[in-house]
Amino acid sequence: MSTYIMLVNYTDQGIANVKSSPKRADAARFLAKSCGAELKDVYLTLGTYDLVLRVEASEDEAVARFSLALDSLGNVRSLTMKAFPEEQYRDIIRSLP
Repeated sequence: MSTYIMLVNYTDQGIANVKSSPKRADAARFLAKSCGAELKDVYLTLGTYDLVLRVEASEDEAVARFSLALDSLGNVRSLTMKAFPEEQYRDIIRSLP
């Protein structure tokens, strides 16, 4: 399983209905599963992004499907990054020429 970090901002529609955001987060968990991914964590954040999501999947395509499907609902816009755990990070650095 690979880990992905999604940086999320509410759209005008999403912030206008912010009180239903927890229900939308629950629905996003089901959406992720239907796309072949798993939404592991949702964090409300202060600063540039409104939410940070941690997603796991066995293939990049599953997260791409989830991101596109989630954003197409119109409540959020996201930026998705593949994340490498520390052990993998260290292996990558060790393998540099």
